[in-house]
Amino acid sequence: MSAPAAPRRHVSTRALLLAGLVVALLVAGVASYYASAHPDGLEHVAEQTGFLDSAEDSPAAGSPFADYSTKGVDDERLSVGIAGVLGTLTVLVLTGGLTLLLRRRRPGTDAGIDAGTGPDSERSTEPERA
Repeated sequence: MSAPAAPRRHVSTRALLLAGLVVALLVAGVASYYASAHPDGLEHVAEQTGFLDSAEDSPAAGSPFADYSTKGVDDERLSVGIAGVLGTLTVLVLTGGLTLLLRRRRPGTDAGIDAGTGPDSERSTEPERA
């Protein structure tokens, strides 16, 4: 005789998103400090082939978060952590804002889906499939 199955716990979307945000901020703020200090692929190839010296700084080289650090913060661990957290939050705000702008909601509908036209609607004209 097998034991009865444990009831499934429902996880809300808000809790899932909040947990994802916390994990992303921890990775950006803490784990990013332990990322490899070796140059990326393009920089490595430029170094190996001898044209690294001819490279020019990017226009963003003087920005507050150039080279994955925060200008004006002397502690390297804190500098990288701040840059990671602010970069993550910036991406979150930009993608969230873009999502809100692109999402089309009409009054009386749920997330842009017309009421009464879904697969569970009585007005649906599509035949049921087994």
